[in-house]
Amino acid sequence: MNIPAELLYGPLYWLAHLGYVLLMGWALWSAPWHMIRSSENLNIFLATTVGVMFLWTMKAGISPGMIFHVLAATLLMLMFGWQFALFSLSLVLLGQTLYGNIDPMAYSLNALLMVALPVLFSFGVFRLSQRFLPKNFFIYTLFNAYFCGALSMAITALAGSALLLFASDYTLDELSRRFLPFVPLMIFAEGFFNGMLATALVLFRPEWIGSFDDNKYLKGK
Repeated sequence: MNIPAELLYGPLYWLAHLGYVLLMGWALWSAPWHMIRSSENLNIFLATTVGVMFLWTMKAGISPGMIFHVLAATLLMLMFGWQFALFSLSLVLLGQTLYGNIDPMAYSLNALLMVALPVLFSFGVFRLSQRFLPKNFFIYTLFNAYFCGALSMAITALAGSALLLFASDYTLDELSRRFLPFVPLMIFAEGFFNGMLATALVLFRPEWIGSFDDNKYLKGK
């Protein structure tokens, strides 16, 4: 969802700026910077970011604030961890802003909605699965990638709908007719995209997906 600067009340954007700065400060402080010390890892991170930036340009719009595109937040979180997933998608959003698709004033609000929410949700689900579910290939791909990817889109769409309903001039009837009927399609697309690519990486390039460990998910299974 792309929230334009003129759609919501002004104070919300300033609160979003504060929240985004605090979150990014936490991410910068806690990020495992050793992961990108090698040129190979850095190149993978940058190439993936560029790929997702291109992916975000393929979108469908209905009305201001009602924009659909694949997020890829779950895949990035599984590949790089929540901190670098935030950095990657923040760069993607910055590219969209410089290109003119995102209002600069609304950058932080969109970042919290389309970047922080799905990334942190995916990280939370991943941690819960590690604690309570068996560690095997199918749990990793089907639950952490397919299912969690779909849920991340559902959570983002519902949060965006609630924001539009309570902080803009859109009514529940407008959202029910023009936005919510298309959400299940995006939920399916998000789950399929994240699950398909995560499975491919696990099978062919497991070294590219940092949260996957052969010893935990494959050895002896």
